[in-house]
Amino acid sequence: MSIVVGYVPTPEGNAALDQAIMEARKSEKLLVVINSSKGDALVDNRYAGQPEMDDIDQRLDREGVRHLILHPVRGHDATAEVLDAAEEHNAHLIVIGLRRRSPVGKLFLGSTAQRILLEADCPVLAVKAIHS
Repeated sequence: MSIVVGYVPTPEGNAALDQAIMEARKSEKLLVVINSSKGDALVDNRYAGQPEMDDIDQRLDREGVRHLILHPVRGHDATAEVLDAAEEHNAHLIVIGLRRRSPVGKLFLGSTAQRILLEADCPVLAVKAIHS
């Protein structure tokens, strides 16, 4: 059993990671951190650089959290990557960050979070960043 967190380098992604760490520590489950890109754009702001992923790895080591970092570029969208990781690692929980979107943005752009919420076979914990 594991906890899967979809990580993006944003305040919402950091909020999801923080919550996933708390859940993993509480349940003593493996934490699977996934940050992916389809690889179809020259710049993907939602794909973390390797130094940032290394920082997360070191943080989890320091905090004593058993973990696995996944950082694929395989042509799959983020929803598929998170759901595949959840299935492969027998997730009992998926943690995702939510961001505020306009009604028009929701209509035209779709929502990774919405698709994960609707398609996941396990509970999904959605968190939002606290902006000060």
